[in-house]
Formats: sequence, structure tokens, C-alpha cells
Amino acid sequence: MATKEKTAGKGGAKGGSKGGRGEKSAMLPSSHKGEQLPVPVPRLREYYTATVRPKLAAQFGLTNPHEVPQLEKIVLNVGMGEAIKTPKVLDTVVDELAVISGQKPVRKKAKKSIANFGLRQGQEVGASVTLRGARMWEFLDRFVSTALPRVRDFRGLSTRSFDGRGNYSMGVKEQMIFPEINYDQVEQIHGMDITFVTTTTKDDQALALLRELGMPFRGDEKPVVVKH
Repeated sequence: MATKEKTAGKGGAKGGSKGGRGEKSAMLPSSHKGEQLPVPVPRLREYYTATVRPKLAAQFGLTNPHEVPQLEKIVLNVGMGEAIKTPKVLDTVVDELAVISGQKPVRKKAKKSIANFGLRQGQEVGASVTLRGARMWEFLDRFVSTALPRVRDFRGLSTRSFDGRGNYSMGVKEQMIFPEINYDQVEQIHGMDITFVTTTTKDDQALALLRELGMPFRGDEKPVVVKH
């Protein structure tokens, strides 16, 4: 009898362990139905391929498809001088920049020491993020359609901020224009610099590219041509 009871005890323990594994597997999250589906192409990228690219080729007489200008990357950069005395301020900036861009930012360090400002070499003084591919197109789409219309007294972007090599830079005075930022959780208002890098070295082609992609430039200005 003792042998049977011992055997039954082992069986019960074994059955219990199976039940435990079943309960544990049941607690794991089930896979999403669309998990195996391919990632959809960004809307703005499809628009560039189908509409903007052929239009630019005809406008500038470009027969080689590799000569047609396209957007290469978008760089977001935030400099925080307050981080010298209050390092925690930079942590908030990094978190906000990650929410805006959907990508982990890189902390920027001072290249040299400046005694008058109390700055030491290697001290973190800012953050930046470089967007390429799908994230770049999605950011530009949100920036043009949602963020810029939230700028106070917005009258269009200046066409005089090209660098003479086909790249365009602009400044944003406050991060509040991005709908991803919760106003109630903002501790300090700060701006950022945004640079749009294109594959062309000509400002007129870069202007046409960004304008066709929806960038609302002011039409009463002429781009400044930088001669080298």
C-alpha cells in the first residue's frame, strides 16, 4: 500500500507540474494577427516614387535616374547649455527626442573645455538623432502635415537656409509643435535644429524636391546661391 501511495504521489506531482507549465504558457501574450505581414511602405515614399521623381526628372531634364534628387536623411539636433549645471535636463531632452523621432538619440559631448562657461571636455551638452529609410519618410510626413501647422503665426519656410550643397536647415523654437509631446509633462521648453540632407549638390533641385514633398516654402523669396 505504501508503494502505491508513493507512486500515486509521484503521479500527482508530475501531473501538477504539467498543469503549471500549461498555466505559464497560457499567461504568455499571444502573437498579433498581422505580425507576419510585411511592413507597409510609407505614404510619402510612395508619393515620391510615383509622382515627385518623374516630375523632377522632367523639370531638370535628367535622363539618368540616379541623378534625380532624393531625400537621404533628416538630422534632429538639440543643444542644451543648461546641462552643464543640471545634467538631468538632458535626460528629459533625450526622452522627448526619442518620442518625436521614434528612434534612440545619441548624446553629444563637448569636444574641448571652455573655462569661462564651466565646460569640460567630454561633458554631455546635447543630443541628436539621424533618421533614414521608413522613419525618415514618416517623420517628414508628420512634420509637414501636423507639426508645422501648429507653429504660431506660421507664414511659410524661408528659402534662404540652403547651404549651397543641396541641404536645408531650419530651427524649431519649441518642441510643443509635435503632437507626440504631452504639454502637461513638459518641464522646460526648448528648440531644435532640423537638417534635411538630399543627394543633390544644387540648391534649386533640393528646393524643388522639398517643395514637391510638401514643405511649405514662402514663394516671395529666392534662394541664395552660394558660389564656391
